[in-house]
Amino acid sequence: VQLVESGGGLAQPGGSLRLSCAASGFTFSNYAMSWARQAPGKGLEWVAYISSDGSIRYYADSVNGRLTISRDNAKKTLYLQIYSLKPEDTARYYCAAKKTPGAAYDSWGQGTQVTVSS
Repeated sequence: VQLVESGGGLAQPGGSLRLSCAASGFTFSNYAMSWARQAPGKGLEWVAYISSDGSIRYYADSVNGRLTISRDNAKKTLYLQIYSLKPEDTARYYCAAKKTPGAAYDSWGQGTQVTVSS
């Protein structure tokens, strides 16, 4: 099982970014997926969830509607679109895969760094 995030980088406040998470080594379409982030000096914060077929999505209240999670099961790729970037979005963003509802996540990627600064 492998998850590889990409798309991070330096962005200006008010801008947008799209993060990707490429999956391999497992049947992607059978797994629910999430994005989480860890800001410098802080703990891991879950920010978005999408069910295996993409029909159910949840977001953390803290992101205030500025994130959109999506997936392309044919491409085995998960996405996170972040709009209206704020300095507090600066963090390392991780994707995670889970097959069993209610269970812990099975696999995590290595993360991609997002830095929001003018």
